[in-house]
Amino acid sequence: MDSQSKLLHLMMITALLLGACGESEVERQARRMTGGDPGHGAALVRRYGCNACHLIPGVPGAKGKVGPSLEGIAARPQLAGKLANTPQNLMRWIRDPQSVTKGTPMPTLGVSEQEGRDLAAFLYTLR
Repeated sequence: MDSQSKLLHLMMITALLLGACGESEVERQARRMTGGDPGHGAALVRRYGCNACHLIPGVPGAKGKVGPSLEGIAARPQLAGKLANTPQNLMRWIRDPQSVTKGTPMPTLGVSEQEGRDLAAFLYTLR
């Protein structure tokens, strides 16, 4: 088993163990889909200032109007008007939106791979 497979395997075991710690089924599903932590993703939303541009349910003060509302993003068929709504595409958009749509107002913020997973996990709880 290569190192990436081992890491994915470890993340899946961790997700299963943490699933018994009071997470909702929606949070467990988001964790499984992304390998991220939805709770940490919610904290990152504030840290990266996503709340300044987006309306984000459950995030105090997230009433921005520059970007689209993120309410129900988990159920949308597309991201950024051009990508299928998959965990890989959402993480790509979060980490490097300019590679998807040159000139988009969504800035590239230096989000790490794990932070991208965590942010995506949080967003997939927004149904």
